[in-house]
Amino acid sequence: MASVCILYNPACCSGKGEEAARGTARFFPGDELIFRDIRGIRDYPAFFSALDPGMRVILCGGDGTLNRFINDTDGLRVAQPLFYQACGTGNDFLRDIGRTPDDGPVELAPYLKDLPYVTVGGRTLRFLTTVGFGIDGYCTEEGDRLRAAGKTNINYAGIAIKGLLGAFKPVTATVTVDGKTETFRKAWLAPTMKGRFYGGGMMAAPAQDRLDPRETLSVVLFYGKGKLKTLMAFPSIFQGEHIKHSDMVRILTGREITVRFDRPCPLQIDGETVSGVTEYHVCTASLRCARR
Repeated sequence: MASVCILYNPACCSGKGEEAARGTARFFPGDELIFRDIRGIRDYPAFFSALDPGMRVILCGGDGTLNRFINDTDGLRVAQPLFYQACGTGNDFLRDIGRTPDDGPVELAPYLKDLPYVTVGGRTLRFLTTVGFGIDGYCTEEGDRLRAAGKTNINYAGIAIKGLLGAFKPVTATVTVDGKTETFRKAWLAPTMKGRFYGGGMMAAPAQDRLDPRETLSVVLFYGKGKLKTLMAFPSIFQGEHIKHSDMVRILTGREITVRFDRPCPLQIDGETVSGVTEYHVCTASLRCARR
């Protein structure tokens, strides 16, 4: 009988994270399962050193759980085989690698190499999928507010429509990619993407390759038009067809990216909200400039 350690985040899946984690037992018939709440792990080096090197470790949660884990273990060499089982609501990382939760746990190691860094508000963090700025940050902030008020079924598409109809005001964005600066007026969003998807299925950067050996990132600008024209074009982002609207969509690629807004807006990192931001700076792992 093999032993499997399942790390879970109780807060994911609208508070049903432990229930979802225990549902992964179907992938390990006959194995001994050990469940650990990641909120109780204060010392990851000590935690992993206490496990048998051959024990499989399954991280169970959503994109936010993944983000917390990669930052809590930054720089740590994990000896155990490490896997991921999605049980979140967005699951954009899993979607990006062409898997579904029903496929079972996926090996994480290939996707944790050379992750980029974002510096915002004096903090530097790794991210796995996206740094979203603009109406996408507004959506996660509004979703957090609704969740705190007791709502469990959060409709982010509805929140985005509400934002486009007036709750979110577009900004002037100044974007610098590998030393070249451009200004975009009436910018609705300006995310930097490591993967193709974010926001629960929006294919914001259709050509982005998270395993690109050059570590290239994509910054996506939706800009230049008023709320009605933007609202009409916006749904095409779910199929990656928004790039056909070349008069309002630009995708810039590079390895060091800075985005500045002319007023504070919410920002999200792999779905986790940071409020009141005017600037973020992203850098690839090999350049290491985000730690300056």
